[in-house]
Amino acid sequence: MASIGDFDPLHSTVPATKIEVTVSCRNLLDMDTFSKSDPVVVLYTQGIGTKEWREFGRTEVIENTLNPDFVRKFVLDFFFEEKQNLRFDVYNVDTRSSNISKHDFLGQTFCTLGEIIGSTGSRMERTLSGIPGKKCGAIIFTAEELSNCRDIATMQLCANKLDKKDFFGKSDPFLVFYRSNEDGTFTICHKTEVIKNTLNPVWQPFTIPVRALCNGDYDRTVKIDVYDWDRDGSHDFIGEFTTSYRELSRGQSQFNVYEVLNPKKKGKKKKYVNSGTVTLLSFKVESEYTFVDFIRGGTQLNFTVAIDFTASNGNPAQPTSLHYMSPYQMNTYAMALKAVGEIIQDYDSDKLFPAYGFGAKLPPDGKISHAFPLNGNSEDPNCVGIEGVLEAYFQSLRTVQLYGPTNFAPVINQVARSAQDITDGSQYFVLLMITDGVISDMVQTKEAVVNASALPMSIIIVGVGPAEFDAMEELDGDDVRVSSRGRFAERDIVQFVPFRDYIDRSGNQVLSMARLAKDVLAEIPDQLLSFMKSKGIDPRPAPPASGTPSKPPLNTRI
Repeated sequence: MASIGDFDPLHSTVPATKIEVTVSCRNLLDMDTFSKSDPVVVLYTQGIGTKEWREFGRTEVIENTLNPDFVRKFVLDFFFEEKQNLRFDVYNVDTRSSNISKHDFLGQTFCTLGEIIGSTGSRMERTLSGIPGKKCGAIIFTAEELSNCRDIATMQLCANKLDKKDFFGKSDPFLVFYRSNEDGTFTICHKTEVIKNTLNPVWQPFTIPVRALCNGDYDRTVKIDVYDWDRDGSHDFIGEFTTSYRELSRGQSQFNVYEVLNPKKKGKKKKYVNSGTVTLLSFKVESEYTFVDFIRGGTQLNFTVAIDFTASNGNPAQPTSLHYMSPYQMNTYAMALKAVGEIIQDYDSDKLFPAYGFGAKLPPDGKISHAFPLNGNSEDPNCVGIEGVLEAYFQSLRTVQLYGPTNFAPVINQVARSAQDITDGSQYFVLLMITDGVISDMVQTKEAVVNASALPMSIIIVGVGPAEFDAMEELDGDDVRVSSRGRFAERDIVQFVPFRDYIDRSGNQVLSMARLAKDVLAEIPDQLLSFMKSKGIDPRPAPPASGTPSKPPLNTRI
C-alpha cells in the first residue's frame, strides 16, 4: 500500500504542457500506378544545440488517398523558452517494411512547435518540398493543448458515525486519497487534516489538480482510506471506499454518500454493515488559464530590442571590441539578439520589430541619444524580421559614434508608452536590452520598472563582456521586489543574466544561444499570466480552424 507519510502536493512533479498536433495533407504526389498513394507522415525532432534529427513518431497509413486526414496525433511537451525544431516527412507506403527508406518519399517541411502554436487559431499550412521540379502538395497542422493538465478541483467532505478507535476518546479521523495507476497499484495524492476526538468530522475544503487525482482519466478509480490518527504514527485503519472524478464532479447528491467499509471486519462479523459514511458536501472545478490559451486566443508578443552603444564596448573596428563584426562568427550582441528573437518571433504575426540603440552620438551634429532607432527612421523604428534587426544594428555601428552614459530608463519608458495604449490582453510587450556595463541612471530605471510592472510588459537584460553586473541583480526582483520612492513593483518583470554564464567552452555557438534563450525566456509565460490575472483578463476563444477537414479517414491501417 502507498505510504501515508510526509506528502507535499505542491512539490510533486507536474508534467510539462502537452501539445497535441493533428496532421492533414492536401494534393500529395500520386506514386502508385493503379491507385492513389498510401501516405504516412513521420515526425523528427532535434535535440538542443545538436543538428541530429531523431524519429519521434509516425501517423497511421491511410490507403489510396492524396488528401489524408490522419487520426493518430503527435503529443509533444511544449517549452516556450526552447526553439523546438520539427521535421515532417511524408512517404507513400509500398511494402510492409518498417524501414522508412524503403518507401517512396513524397516531400517534407521544417518548422518549430512555436510557429504552429503561434499561428492564427494554432492552425498552420505549409507547402511540401524536396522533390526537384515537382509540386508536392501541402501539409496542415493544428495544435491543441491537452486541457486536463490544468483543471483544479476544490471539494469538501464530512463523515458520520465513524468507528470509535480510541480507548479514552472517540477517533481522530483523517482521509487519504489515492489515484489508481495503469498497473492496478495506487499512488497517494492527498491527505486531509486530522479532526480531533469526533466520529462526525467535517474537513476543511481542499484544492487538488485534476491530473493529480485521476491523470486526466475521469473514470479512473479514486480510492479513499479513512484513518484514526495516532501520535506514534501507527494510524488505525477505519475503512475505505472508492469513487471516480466523474462521480465526484456530480457534486452534493445521493450518489456522493459513501459507505466506509473495513474488509477485515466484514469478513469476521455477520451483522457488520459499515464503519460509518462519508459525504461530499461540495465540489467545483476551475480552469487555470495557460500561456497557450492566450496565444491561441490571438494574444501577440511584441518584441523590441535595445542595444548598448556606449564607448566601453571598444572601437567596433578592433577585434577586442564587443561590437566587432568578424566575417567568421557573430559577436555576443548578435548572438543574444538572435537567440531570444528567433523564439519570440514565432508569436508575433507581423514579424516587425522596433529596434533601438542607446548611449551614442548621432550624425550629423553629434547629439547624444538614449533611444535612437537603429534603422534611422524615428517615425517607424520597425525592422523586418530578426535578420532586419541585425542588419540595422550592423549599419548603425558604421554611422554612429559610441559614447555614453549607460541610461536604461528612456528605452524602458519608450516601450511602456506603447504598452499602456493596449492593455486589453491582445498584446504583450517583451523588451530585450543588451548591455556591457553598469547602469548610470539606476534611480530613473527603478522608477521606470515600477511603472512598467502594471503594464503588459516584460524586460530581459543580457549582460555581455567581462564587467561586474552586481547592480543588475537589484532589478531582477526574484529575491527582493524592485521599489522606487516607497512604491513596489506590482509584478516581477525583469530577468537579468550575464551571457558569459552560458557560453559553451567548446565554442558551439548554437548551444550557447540555446542555453541563453532557455534561461531568459523561461519566466515570460508566467509573467504574461500574472499580468492577465491581475487585470482579470480571460483569453479570447481561439478562432475556428477554417478548412480543417472533419470527414473520417477511410481504409486506415496502423
